[in-house]
Amino acid sequence: MTRGDDVRAAAGVPYRLLDAVPALDGGNATAENMLIQGDNLDALKALLPYYKGAVKCIYIDPPYNTRSAFEHYDDNLEHSQWLAMIYPRLVLLRDLLAEDGSIWVSIDDNEGHYLKVIMDEVFGRKNFIVNVLWQKRIGPDNRLAIGDAHDHIHVYGKSAPRFLTTANRLTLTAEQVAEFRNPDNDPKGPWTSSSNFSAQGYRPNQMYVITTPGGAEYSPPPGRCWVTIESEYLKLRADGRLWFGRDGMGMPRKKVYLNEQQGRVSWSWWTNSEVGNTQESKREINALFGSADAFDTPKPERLMQRILHIASNPGDLVLDSFLGSGTTAAVAHKMGRRWIGIEMGNHAETHCKPRLDKVIAGEQGGVSEAVGWTGGGGYRFYRLGAPVFDADGHITADIAFATLAAHIWLSETGTPLTKAADTPLLGVHEGMAYALLYNGILGDRSVSGGNVLTATLLARLREESRWDGPMTVYGEWSKLGAARLADADVRFKQTPYDVRER
Repeated sequence: MTRGDDVRAAAGVPYRLLDAVPALDGGNATAENMLIQGDNLDALKALLPYYKGAVKCIYIDPPYNTRSAFEHYDDNLEHSQWLAMIYPRLVLLRDLLAEDGSIWVSIDDNEGHYLKVIMDEVFGRKNFIVNVLWQKRIGPDNRLAIGDAHDHIHVYGKSAPRFLTTANRLTLTAEQVAEFRNPDNDPKGPWTSSSNFSAQGYRPNQMYVITTPGGAEYSPPPGRCWVTIESEYLKLRADGRLWFGRDGMGMPRKKVYLNEQQGRVSWSWWTNSEVGNTQESKREINALFGSADAFDTPKPERLMQRILHIASNPGDLVLDSFLGSGTTAAVAHKMGRRWIGIEMGNHAETHCKPRLDKVIAGEQGGVSEAVGWTGGGGYRFYRLGAPVFDADGHITADIAFATLAAHIWLSETGTPLTKAADTPLLGVHEGMAYALLYNGILGDRSVSGGNVLTATLLARLREESRWDGPMTVYGEWSKLGAARLADADVRFKQTPYDVRER
């Protein structure tokens, strides 16, 4: 068993640089979207200084461990290896997730129940939202006496209550809209009605006689009471929100207006007619790459559209660290979300990049017509670079100022650095300012130029930052003694010795 090592694995992953590869950028390279080639464990750790707590929706479709080897994925891991693979990745994904964000993980029965236990531990049982069952087939597998019809999608929130208050409802279907009619020419428009104005139980203030416009009288059925007190009933009636039948003699029914609907709620059973199936996804991928070079286990774009619709809004950040054939990034792009996709194999170039380039060019497959996609946007392509820290946990040579600044800010504040790192003052967090003197940031090109804290330099930092409160300064050396630093309310930390990976 490797449980102890698995639990600690995320902390031991080195921070690495993300090296831009401009020759592989797509479309408008100024876009914030990122396509990263490399091991997703390393890539997720590399993203932390910049995106911790910033991702609104995470979707991953990890190898199902089905004991079959797909061309593009190792789907033949021994059970303990699979658990060891997924645990540290979930830990890092949790750290990247926004407080009102959610994570959606596709899996089948081979590891689905073990995955649920792991996710309970990583995200907390109280943050479990639902186990979505996606009906992936259109019919049974005739080769089996009894076969599976669905995959699981485990859904968790960083904070379940926060997510549930921001989750979007689904758009009403044409069939549901057709249920709204207006037989009485109500000026508020088409409506439908609930079937019963009574509720189970006995409440004295909800027991009264209702006289309909046609003169019929009704009391609550035995064992029930009306759904509102009499004064509320009279308000509904005065506002024309009750229906008594065409002759005015029926038991009241409360109207529900089409123009007041904010959509329909989702539940855990997603049929293939609503969100697609494996045959549909195969057709989509074959149209993009041809059947000879298609990805083995893609998901239909309609399934991803449903997830992103519920879990995010235009402009939100979406992450997929098992990008596969690129479906998540493609649909996120079409739906106006920002996205980060990570894929370790060569098909980051052979599959993901060509697909996203086609999306940018206006590709019309999948959900393009449904979301009104006509093309545009872009992304930047990255590969994993050298470690930011050496084996002893100290910064390595030639690390850029902005990279070190992001890591110092994360280690000190626990939050990502969102501002441009182009001045010594990194920012103020909870009453403490943080400054970094490194790599000639002040424009002094002498041998330690600008990297040594002096009284003059401290005064400059104070003047330019307009901050006179507590300050933590990282630099090569300080010419101010402990007493003067204390008087100035400055905490000095020496680079590289006080800059550590963890």
